[in-house]
Amino acid sequence: QVQLVESGGGLVQAGGSLRLSCAASGRTFSSYTMGWFRQAPGKEREFVAGISRNTGTTYYADSVKGRFTVSRDNAKNTVYLQMNSLKPEDTAVYYCAADRSVLVPTNKYAMDYWGKGTLVTVSS
Repeated sequence: QVQLVESGGGLVQAGGSLRLSCAASGRTFSSYTMGWFRQAPGKEREFVAGISRNTGTTYYADSVKGRFTVSRDNAKNTVYLQMNSLKPEDTAVYYCAADRSVLVPTNKYAMDYWGKGTLVTVSS
């Protein structure tokens, strides 16, 4: 089992940047595929970005490609989401998720473990 704690959210102006972190407990972090999802008020939770557990292959939603970068540091049990050129429509609660069985982290229903989320607000 793994516990996830997100940090790094906050208020930023459009065009600005934020870096989210997700710290995981446990000794087997490298064996988990990690994903970032977000949920805006009144909307479904959606996939944002992710990184697989073995090859480190990265995946992005079309809406964030070229602006967001996901990475992981297995020595620190942490996954990051660097967000640049932020837009008001990026405003949401951002969640970190983990799963040991999937390689592609795009399906929220396949992810077993979730953090509590961190709020990102982008003002226009």
